[in-house]
Amino acid sequence: MKFNSTKIILSLVAILTSSLLLTLNSCAPTKDIAAKSGVLLWSENCQRCHNTPSPSAFSAESWETIGMHMQTRALLTTEEKDKIVNFLKSSK
Repeated sequence: MKFNSTKIILSLVAILTSSLLLTLNSCAPTKDIAAKSGVLLWSENCQRCHNTPSPSAFSAESWETIGMHMQTRALLTTEEKDKIVNFLKSSK
């Protein structure tokens, strides 16, 4: 029995690509971002990876810095990040 390495590699690439697309689609927002509040976005996004700290845990300036960092890490849009940060700064 002779294996065609090109076919095996292409099959593996297809499987990995399909898995990645399914994973990305399962993380897609279910509602329009514009309709979501900062508190809803905060609970949906921040709790995916860690326990959410109290809004009073950091200063307004710190939340701005944390928001910029987490926008990159959590793949948030600028609108999502702004809503979350504004909620956290106003909830002190």
